[in-house]
Amino acid sequence: MDVVKNMELFQELVRCGNDIYTWCYDADGQLLCSNCPDEALLGSAFSFLGCRDRALQLAKEVDVPVYLGTAFGLIWGAAFEKENGELRRMYVIGPAYFSNVSHADIESGFKNYSHLEISLAWKHQLMERFSRIPVAQNIVFARYLLMLHYCLTGVRLDASEINFQASDHKLVTANDRRDRHKVWMAEQAMLQMVRNGDLNYRSALSKSMLISSGVPVSGKDPLRQAKTTTVVFTTLVCRAAIDGGLSPEEAYALGDSYIQATENAVTYDEVSAIPLLMYDDFIRRVHKCRTNPKLSAPIQTCCDYIEMHSNQRIRARDLAVLVGYTEYYLTHKFKEETGFCINDYVKNVKIERAKVLLKSTQMSVQEISEELAFGTRNYFTRVFTEIVGYTPLAYREKK
Repeated sequence: MDVVKNMELFQELVRCGNDIYTWCYDADGQLLCSNCPDEALLGSAFSFLGCRDRALQLAKEVDVPVYLGTAFGLIWGAAFEKENGELRRMYVIGPAYFSNVSHADIESGFKNYSHLEISLAWKHQLMERFSRIPVAQNIVFARYLLMLHYCLTGVRLDASEINFQASDHKLVTANDRRDRHKVWMAEQAMLQMVRNGDLNYRSALSKSMLISSGVPVSGKDPLRQAKTTTVVFTTLVCRAAIDGGLSPEEAYALGDSYIQATENAVTYDEVSAIPLLMYDDFIRRVHKCRTNPKLSAPIQTCCDYIEMHSNQRIRARDLAVLVGYTEYYLTHKFKEETGFCINDYVKNVKIERAKVLLKSTQMSVQEISEELAFGTRNYFTRVFTEIVGYTPLAYREKK
């Protein structure tokens, strides 16, 4: 893979949309090159605000791209070029704001860095330069990060796999009622996955994020705004988990712990890391409490496998190998315990996934058919209609 040519193309593409720059660091954090005209000023800010050191530390722990934020809404993104598991180069894009930020917001955010020795002259220069940094919606910035990662590694990722997930409060305009309806439907689908204890939520959640990445809440202080959004989202997920069967005692205690962690956070990336962790935690707990105690361990394993691999073709003989049964014995045992033959159970799981995608994304029927490994659109439509009573398009229109 020619990383140099890929990065040249990437830089040109990003600059077509925003004045967001690209930076390249070696494994020790030394700046190698940048296309930023204010390299000295903004490069120094990247370091003294602690983002460079956090990125280098994360490079030792993860291979996926990461968000790097500050207390006043300034963000960078980093992706890693590795060789044999060791960091070779770190590429950074930014800076940008995730929302409109005033001079007062920046001043207030700088109070979190009062321990740093910054001269008044340099602070004045930074404040003036920060006021001219562009705003990039988190959805757009996430796409840039995914593109950057692909240019370096050739690996495609979903938005949900970025290390820090951020809520995008500017996704929906106040006068666009149709988009607000899409946001509401996406949020309902996300909450329904909690109620179902749906372990295979990541791909659907990633696609839902293209419509809504959380609850939109406006505020003057970007950090406070992110915290409020996270608290609201945690509250909604907590209620959905109770609907799904989690005891109120456990759900409220868990929700309170995540809300407290949100309030204790001092930077934007600390806050933005919480929603996905919280969401995953609640889903796993609901799944555990909804597990049918009447199912034997091998059959429960098969059910969990089907739920987690609804985007693949699943055959009885593969499940038999998974649990160490003969195919003949498994098919009879599965029907005896669940009331469904394996093929029918798989179809129902896939159709439930399809319903989520139809409600929460703009994927076409053909794309959903391919996503769920139905083979053809006609077969998918026929199975969907048999189970739901509507064609996929009619279901989407109805919902």
